[in-house]
Amino acid sequence: MTAPSGVVVLTDRLVARGGLDRVVAAAAAGGVRWVVLREKDLPRAERAALATDLRAILADVGGTLVVAGPDPLGGDAVHLPAAGPYPPPPHQLVGRSCHNQTELTRLTTEHYATVSPVHPTRTKPGYGPPLGPDGLQRLVEVSNVPVLALGGIETPDQVTACVQAGAAGVAVLGALMRSPDPTETATTLTRAFQEAVTPELTQTRHGVTPELAQARRGVTRASTSGLRPTVPTQGSSLTARSGHGRPQPQAATNHDPPHPQTRNSGK
Repeated sequence: MTAPSGVVVLTDRLVARGGLDRVVAAAAAGGVRWVVLREKDLPRAERAALATDLRAILADVGGTLVVAGPDPLGGDAVHLPAAGPYPPPPHQLVGRSCHNQTELTRLTTEHYATVSPVHPTRTKPGYGPPLGPDGLQRLVEVSNVPVLALGGIETPDQVTACVQAGAAGVAVLGALMRSPDPTETATTLTRAFQEAVTPELTQTRHGVTPELAQARRGVTRASTSGLRPTVPTQGSSLTARSGHGRPQPQAATNHDPPHPQTRNSGK
């Protein structure tokens, strides 16, 4: 199992417009192939059922669900917090949240790391000042594993800057969970990533040769998928754990307000 790259979606059902399953399906329609399931406040049984439903959506496009925490909930890909456990469990894919060089140097058998916050973020405001692209690049240079940039990444320019800093991908929560059109947002961010890792595609359209474009940018290619699958329309309906049933095609641009729910105290 390869490490995540490209645009990686982190979930938050409490702010997902129209329901978490609809946002994930719409993001997949826009090119997203990696989703990290958070929702740690849910009871395990509900969270495991949600993981099953999201895996079914991603399976339609060859995507992968990573579960936050040491319990893979029936899968074999997890993303661990900086606090532990150490050593990491022996799953096929293990990621770790990191915020500084000390945490990165503690990595052992992890396959990738997220580095945050790159920009100011409403989701996790308590991890110190934003790194910015320069701070991100410094941490990428000392990391022994691929790095995903995380925190406040919402625009194509920010995606490009993260790739130029050496990130293998960008992890996005609010920009997609709160988007009135998750498919369009995912498409825009994914296109920015693809153009950043293959700069000659963009530069050639402006009359610059591929060789000159590569020399100017010096950005390493990364493999991404350019498929634009349709939003899944069949399957079992979800319970209130995600907010709505399995998506219909027209719901990929759903503008309804978030489904009201109350967050539990667990983290």
